[in-house]
Amino acid sequence: MKKFLIQVLAVIVGISLLTGVFIFGMFIIGAISESTSKITVKENSVLEITLKQPVMESPSEKSVSVFSFNQGTSVYLRNILDLIKHAKTDDKIKGISLKIEDVNGGYAQISEIRQALQDFKQSKKFVYAYSNNSSQKTYYLSSVADSLFLNLNAMTEFAGMSMEVMFLKNFGDKYGISFDVIRHGKYKSAVEPYLQDHFSDENRQQLKELGDNIWSKISSDISQSRKLSINDINIAADSLYGFVAEYAVKQKLADKLVTESQYYNIIKKKLGVTEDKKFNKISLTQYSEATDLKSRAKDKIAVLYASGEIYSGKGNDDVYSQTIIKQIKEIKDDDHIKAVVLRVNSPGGDGNASAEILYELAELKKEKPLIVSFSDYAASGGYYIAMAADKIYAQENTITGSIGVFGILPNVKKLSNNLGINFDHVATNANSLYYSPFEGASDGMKTVLTKDIEIFYKKFVGVVMNNRKKTFEQVDALGGGRVWSGKQALQNGLVDAIGTFGDAIAFAAQKAKLKEYQVIDYPKEKPSFERFMEMFFPKNDDDDTQVKATENLLKKELGAENYRLYQKVKNIQQQKGILYLMPFDIEFK
Repeated sequence: MKKFLIQVLAVIVGISLLTGVFIFGMFIIGAISESTSKITVKENSVLEITLKQPVMESPSEKSVSVFSFNQGTSVYLRNILDLIKHAKTDDKIKGISLKIEDVNGGYAQISEIRQALQDFKQSKKFVYAYSNNSSQKTYYLSSVADSLFLNLNAMTEFAGMSMEVMFLKNFGDKYGISFDVIRHGKYKSAVEPYLQDHFSDENRQQLKELGDNIWSKISSDISQSRKLSINDINIAADSLYGFVAEYAVKQKLADKLVTESQYYNIIKKKLGVTEDKKFNKISLTQYSEATDLKSRAKDKIAVLYASGEIYSGKGNDDVYSQTIIKQIKEIKDDDHIKAVVLRVNSPGGDGNASAEILYELAELKKEKPLIVSFSDYAASGGYYIAMAADKIYAQENTITGSIGVFGILPNVKKLSNNLGINFDHVATNANSLYYSPFEGASDGMKTVLTKDIEIFYKKFVGVVMNNRKKTFEQVDALGGGRVWSGKQALQNGLVDAIGTFGDAIAFAAQKAKLKEYQVIDYPKEKPSFERFMEMFFPKNDDDDTQVKATENLLKKELGAENYRLYQKVKNIQQQKGILYLMPFDIEFK
């Protein structure tokens, strides 16, 4: 028996070693092939943009997988914008082809890409678009093209803005789960799904106004590109004309119905290539590999990304206070970094973590200019950490504001009793058991938490007062947890300008009096070999590369929507105490 077990163990070890050698060998082969196959841009080329991968803001969002031996060059939002800008003056690039099915990104991100394409068209080079089926976000982006072609049976989702929220109160009542909630502000509606079964009037009002503002921007852009009136745009959306390809063309949402081969023949004709020949086509990733956009200037502008919910502690996904503070201090100590752009794409989160991050950013600002650029979200804690800025840029369809505070304490006493589980306790003082998920919060705890919420809210408003040069009453009138579009935020004085990511970087350079500079990202992207090795040999206990690899696998299997739900459940234990968090996960469709 002992001999048998030794043999089994030897076989297991052998298989493990062989698998390890195989994976390592495949990775090395991939790395070698990547380094030896240098991509070049050929004459008379077309840059084809598909956006099959999610539009990422920073390196922290990059997938890590054991099975991704050669992931190629990552293309982030700023890279996409820079590459389109470069293609404008690249004599080898004659035009851009948009072949996009579904954009995995927010409307503010799409708007930035759209503006870059609009600027590209000033070169008199062509922009064509082709779609089999497209989401409304895809159509919004594709509509910038000179000519928009659809497959003969294409369906285009074009219906205006909508938002649906799941309310859990009746579910909680049925199964015995309730929540003790303390909030400040009638618009602080993040907790509504736990307290009622429908929108409050205040929340319905703010979301309707928010949707109207974002739709106004989208319909206005499409109107200008497609040369249609706003009324025609709304009639097309109300009538769902986009869902029938023939109607889409008849109503001038698109130009012509063609097959993919016919679309490519149209491009060939534009390039002067005969139909029996291939034309030179290069993807964004390939163009990134073939194009050296990096400046060699000594002076630098740092772009610091704050993407995701805000938590205390260390981590790579989302915004973890200790991790981003370490990066802030590195930037502060680097004498070559002359200015900083904080790129915010966050709905907020932990109140204490937000306060810690803001303090360090304020200390950084004493040394170097700090410019803030808002992406899709910069709300609650995401807005709060921007209060150290010299200047704040937002997109018109950025979701921002949500100046408010709430605390939430779950109570499963009824559920446990229904399951035949009871709890009892003894205590030395009136509030020794100030909170238990099986007993709820004591009256004393509710009183203290209510006072704490008010103090936190006044601190939040105080920080905004000082940065935005407003009175308490003015900020309070804009606060209460209410969310605003970037356009509304500018009108209300919550941001300084409507502008792109590039505008923020350009202003940072102007503020630092820089003519030549290079832009560096924080967090920095690790080399692919280093990321691969850390999956098997983490550097320390704080390195969560293995966890990230597992979660990326889950993301692939569950899909984006289900993975977000998984993240909410996983992180709920970290959302304790007082939160600066935006109402709901707002995603207009």
